[in-house]
Amino acid sequence: MTRGLKKHLKRLNAPRHWMFDKLGGAFAPKPSCGPHKSRECLPLILILRNRLKYALTYREVIAILMQRHVMVDGKVRTDKTYPAGFMDVVSIPKTNEDFRLLYDTKGRFCLHAITSDETKFKLCKVRSVQFGQKGIPYLNTYDGRTIRYPDPLIKANDTIKLDLESNKIVDFIKFDVGNVVMVTGGRNRGRVGVIKNCEKHKGSFETIHVQDAAGHEFATRLGNVFTIGKGHLVIERDDGILL
Repeated sequence: MTRGLKKHLKRLNAPRHWMFDKLGGAFAPKPSCGPHKSRECLPLILILRNRLKYALTYREVIAILMQRHVMVDGKVRTDKTYPAGFMDVVSIPKTNEDFRLLYDTKGRFCLHAITSDETKFKLCKVRSVQFGQKGIPYLNTYDGRTIRYPDPLIKANDTIKLDLESNKIVDFIKFDVGNVVMVTGGRNRGRVGVIKNCEKHKGSFETIHVQDAAGHEFATRLGNVFTIGKGHLVIERDDGILL
């Protein structure tokens, strides 16, 4: 009898946003366990080989990573299938390049070049705020972080600005009507807009109505939106508008 998870992934079952061609082989890299779900991540091997073209083969990617040339969120990563996800900062000091993983309006990951100042922080969505032993408050973020003693005003679905060096909260953005959000799930993934109103349905999903810069309105679930506020991020050239 088999035990445990499958250690392989067929190319046909890989997420569409990885953008594989049909004739490139039978298998795809299976993401390792990490801060992001396997359907919502981009393994390092795909970043180096398929997107940045710094390697031609699987073995070349391993050679690059083992020389400790790649950093994710300020930490060196040597796992070829480490799952990098939304808002992660990918740095390559050897080439003085820094990227942030964002979505385009078709729901695909894009490596957005950023400045060295932007690599020092990261926006994290708050999943929950709880109390631990001895009444110590802490919050959980979308990428698996646990931060103790947060600001009492921070609630679930808010967004915190995290200093990656000290792992401390620098600022936070409330999830309120009028704030700017990016959709991170569903059919509208990658679109950016302003929250117009929220609908609460008992026993079902809460619906958020968003209006983009072109005036188009669309609706999505509460769990699919990520508050980005104003002035914290530089968005892609299409400003999150679905053409």
